[in-house]
Amino acid sequence: MRPTDAELYQLAVDAGRVLHQRDMRLATAESCTGGWVGMVVTAVPGSSAWYDRGFITYTNDAKHAQLGVAMATIESTGAVSEATVREMAAGALQHSLADIALSISGIAGPGGGTPQKPVGTVCIGWAMRDGTALQTTCRLDGDREEIRARAVAAALRGVIELLA
Repeated sequence: MRPTDAELYQLAVDAGRVLHQRDMRLATAESCTGGWVGMVVTAVPGSSAWYDRGFITYTNDAKHAQLGVAMATIESTGAVSEATVREMAAGALQHSLADIALSISGIAGPGGGTPQKPVGTVCIGWAMRDGTALQTTCRLDGDREEIRARAVAAALRGVIELLA
């Protein structure tokens, strides 16, 4: 079962509270979620105090042009890789006023999976101005909407945990 809209909203509220308490701003770099994290966080009243901007970089060319992801990284590890989301998050920081950035790239389906990277493979990255950088690979179950919603939830939980 996918996280409900209310659950996603509460995660955004919680992330915003932690960001606001630390006087920090968030930027997002999204691929398979298509701006869903940005939509969830901007649904929270007052989010302009802690959300700087979002990048929707669905194609490899967009990841390269908007975030500076090296084409060599994409060619060697794929768009859905921890190396790519590391560079996406770093690029979101570089091209924003944020203190922390999150990035998401994945295979939401129903097609596009491979034996090595099946549908439901989602990579999430977080980067901070202090040099902290974390990445993870998740294997999420469900249909396209469920996978995308679970990725949004995981990315916001990561912000909360990183700053808590």
